[in-house]
Amino acid sequence: MGPAPKTVRVIVTRAREQLEPLARRIEELGLTAVRGPLIELEPIGPEQVDVEGYDWVVVTSPFGARELLRRARGALPAVAAIGPGTAAALSEGGVTPALVPEVSTQEGLLASLPRPAGRVLFAGAERARPLLADELGADVVQLYRTTALRPDPLPEGDLVVLASASAAEAFAALGLDVPAVSIGPETTRAAERAGVNVVAEAASHDLDGLVAAVAASTP
Repeated sequence: MGPAPKTVRVIVTRAREQLEPLARRIEELGLTAVRGPLIELEPIGPEQVDVEGYDWVVVTSPFGARELLRRARGALPAVAAIGPGTAAALSEGGVTPALVPEVSTQEGLLASLPRPAGRVLFAGAERARPLLADELGADVVQLYRTTALRPDPLPEGDLVVLASASAAEAFAALGLDVPAVSIGPETTRAAERAGVNVVAEAASHDLDGLVAAVAASTP
């Protein structure tokens, strides 16, 4: 008998508190999940966010959605969520998003948002792209900070999963020559700008989409 086939090792780079659901799904595919969180998420900003008087609140990530719901004071207006994962985090908190654009980017949300949008609050990360806020003249509240991590030793794998632009940049900084699966177009752009070889992009920009893209990219 020849040697047993080598199990494909998939590096999972999500923040520690978000890592396990994806790692377990990858293991269910018969692959080895290498747990290597490359970012950490830290709440920042005001402990209370006054949402009274807004026509829309825009959130761009599951962590941001949960932080918004924890801190919101007043009657929450219509909420726009960029991506199914962000929409799911809102739903878990008892809020049904009024808008989830088909294309999970700021550009996609701008194209889908009714105009005039009225008074808009953009609730996101410290380094969030300013495109949407600038285009809509939105007020901005920063709810969290993303910090890159450099594990020691560096993770070893045959494929890496990138679920955010921040994770893509943090992975690129490690200098590893490992092909990547990306959660969506913004993450793909960040990865490719930083020199990462993206071999697949999730068709739906959520956990199911990532798992399907990993499955399609492995033997």
